[in-house]
Amino acid sequence: METTREPVEQQQYLTFLLAGEEYALTIARVKEIIEYDTITIVPKTPNWIRGVINLRGAVVPVVDLAVKFGMEERPVTKTTCIVILEGCFEDQSTTVGVITDSVSQVIGLSRDEVQEPPSFGTRVRVDYLLGVAELGKKFALILDVEKVLSTDELLSLSEVPELLTSAAAQTAGETGDPGDALPAALEQPQEVQQPTEL
Repeated sequence: METTREPVEQQQYLTFLLAGEEYALTIARVKEIIEYDTITIVPKTPNWIRGVINLRGAVVPVVDLAVKFGMEERPVTKTTCIVILEGCFEDQSTTVGVITDSVSQVIGLSRDEVQEPPSFGTRVRVDYLLGVAELGKKFALILDVEKVLSTDELLSLSEVPELLTSAAAQTAGETGDPGDALPAALEQPQEVQQPTEL
């Protein structure tokens, strides 16, 4: 008599490269992936917040994961992407972008394929990790988005558009045209970082 195997439940993850290491995060948090484009610096924000982008009229904070993990800021190349993530803070949806060196693939992993994170030997704090998964000869570090962006840090991100609006208001005071201040702040960034040739 044949026994019927129950299908193994898998979770989908997006894998990406950062400073030569492979990382993964649950696809359920990923809204979209966009090319690296002009980023506007916002004053009075943590150094791991690269700035903001204008995503179809919405102001979206962009997190530099390399700096967040204690590494040096990564150079922008043709493969640099911004992964747009969605999360919740106090029952309100929060959208944030994270910078990656490149996006690799979407993989399916069962619970058995995810191992406990190592207690040493990684560039990332252990409490930022959900686990590790074997990808061929390498391992992917699976990030816990809620831990990487803690509640306090999500609060900081939620304040970024207000800081930008405040900066735009100061600009409006100088120009006398408050209606054009915020668009001008996004269209004329303090930093324009273009991809470098590989």
